[in-house]
Amino acid sequence: MLIKTFTITPFQQNTRVVVCEKTGIAICIDPGERCDAIVDFINHNGYRLQAVTLTHGHLDHAGGTIDLHRAFPDAEIILHKDDEQLYYSIPMQPLAMGIPKSQLKALGLVFENPPKITRNWNHGEIYPVGELSFKILHCPGHTRGHVVFAEGSHEKVFVGDCLFQGSIGRTDLPGGSHDQLLESIQNNILPLGDDFTVYSGHGPETTIGHEKKTNPFLTGTYQIGGGRFI
Repeated sequence: MLIKTFTITPFQQNTRVVVCEKTGIAICIDPGERCDAIVDFINHNGYRLQAVTLTHGHLDHAGGTIDLHRAFPDAEIILHKDDEQLYYSIPMQPLAMGIPKSQLKALGLVFENPPKITRNWNHGEIYPVGELSFKILHCPGHTRGHVVFAEGSHEKVFVGDCLFQGSIGRTDLPGGSHDQLLESIQNNILPLGDDFTVYSGHGPETTIGHEKKTNPFLTGTYQIGGGRFI
């Protein structure tokens, strides 16, 4: 497995291209905005982009989907059904966050209508990428349709905005639930195993074991609050 991270958007979001090195088949996880370097990386190395795989529908994770769709029109676009309404509202999301329309262009937050979703994720499905196999786990709480991608043979999990080093995703946006997010983490992410490397939508990589020991939201030392990041 090859993982290439592109930290982009005003929110410093981690977009990742994950490649099966044996077959050259790739996915792009959460393209946050237009990024020519992503397209160049895929094309220069001769990879075949199989799909744009979205953990959830927030603009900083899906705002670049339209540009990847133009570059790779045969690639699927996959999202959980419970986040479709959020995804299709991407052009309006900055306004819903309270950002004045006059500032959108300067902040790089002007978005076209996103392309149509090809199909939806199902909880528990196994999604093959060449010789890699990702288990899809529905983990609501940050958004209603948030999912994570766990690749067991390499012990890696791509968690979007569910879990961060030392924190969890914010739950004060529409569709968020603090209790539901903690339940998702406890029931779906932590049981994967302490040795799993956690690839978050923002910030550095960590491990499940490290977060179980040190994350105040998981140890019970922090009881109130909405986490961080969009």
